[in-house]
Amino acid sequence: MSDREQVRADAVYAALLQRQGERWVQPRVERTRRVLELLDDPQRTYRVVHVTGTNGKTSTSRIIESLLRAHGLRTGLFTSPHLERFTERIMVDGEPIADAAIADAWDEIAPFVDLVDAELTAADDAPLTFFELLTVLAFVAFADAPIDVLVLEVGMGGSWDSTNTADGDVAVFAPIALDHADRLGDTIAEIATVKAGIIKNGAAVVSARQDASAEGVLRRAAESRGATIAFEGGEFALAEQRLAVGGQQITVRGLAGVYEQEYLPLYGAHQGFNAALAIAAVESLIGGGTQPIVGDVLADGLGAVTSPGRLQLVGASPTVVVDAAHNPHGARALVAALSEAFDFDEWGMVLGVLADKDVDGIVAELAPAAAHVFATAPDSERATDADAVADLAEARGVAVTVHHDLAGAAEAAREWAAQSDRRAVVIAGSVVLAGEAIVLSNAEDWKAGWDR
Repeated sequence: MSDREQVRADAVYAALLQRQGERWVQPRVERTRRVLELLDDPQRTYRVVHVTGTNGKTSTSRIIESLLRAHGLRTGLFTSPHLERFTERIMVDGEPIADAAIADAWDEIAPFVDLVDAELTAADDAPLTFFELLTVLAFVAFADAPIDVLVLEVGMGGSWDSTNTADGDVAVFAPIALDHADRLGDTIAEIATVKAGIIKNGAAVVSARQDASAEGVLRRAAESRGATIAFEGGEFALAEQRLAVGGQQITVRGLAGVYEQEYLPLYGAHQGFNAALAIAAVESLIGGGTQPIVGDVLADGLGAVTSPGRLQLVGASPTVVVDAAHNPHGARALVAALSEAFDFDEWGMVLGVLADKDVDGIVAELAPAAAHVFATAPDSERATDADAVADLAEARGVAVTVHHDLAGAAEAAREWAAQSDRRAVVIAGSVVLAGEAIVLSNAEDWKAGWDR
């Protein structure tokens, strides 16, 4: 990576940041579609696996991408948000897109962006947003690569998300729960209705187990669009899982075959279910759900999976684990995973949450697992004040100290944990905080152990 190309790529990100933020959502997918039409619809030059849901969609997307790459396909992966650098959101063959490639794609789309912005201004409408432009940029970059298949994670919802300008050959639904209720709906059924918008005519649909109301919505949407649909627990299932060094061994009953004792290098029972969903998605794309995945291909694909910021081990002596856990469902999965995958008596929890999340719900799920909460705040204008997080934890009877940046909180937590080999640290509550922790752990070499 040359300095010049890094400067060009950083300038692209700076330009994106001048736009309306990615958390701002208006149901207006047609604006993204207008830019793509002017660019001759680059998103139609490759096959697409479209992934939505409330929790697990990023991990599921990463597993799908790894399995497809193991088949010898050239892959694209579009996820959000990023942990360290925005090019992580646009992956080509398992690596963040090259700085030169993203800068060239930006130069390619810029004239058309100006044209559509002018049209929107004339119509008294808001200019293209951060996420709308990022989606267009990614579609163009993937077409230029070129790729064979794109694993495409929805930004928010489904129907009017800018990613829904692509036609998914396979629509994948991770578990649907209450999240972004102010934008997507007050009930699981309402949220599922928005997410069901990614189902295209004649597509294959695979879904995790869902609340009965969500399942009903998805079944009706699939039927109305002539799509097939398969649910975990019915047409496919995670049949068995057990702990293994560095992850777990899983047995999956897929749509087309049974895959016994496959190694998955990820912690947490929920990751086993994500893998089963991913296998069904790949079976649907590659063989129409009738051809099993060849054993060596499956082993290679699962064995290469990573999921940064999801139960990621970043420190030793004391053990430090990072997990985004940015909503109550994710926090519940984290608590279960800590007891399943690790053998510690006490967890010190470095906790920071964004204000647009269910802060009280997250703290309620995490507090029972915490011996001590080191309350802090992610480096974001949207962060909940550390004192507010501390108050919520303290109200649940947990010992709490307040630290006004991650570095201070992490240092205190690691020092606390170093006092006993039965203690460990988990950093959780926000994707932003997880990204900060990964950078800090590398800079301070936490895997070398505590040296104070």
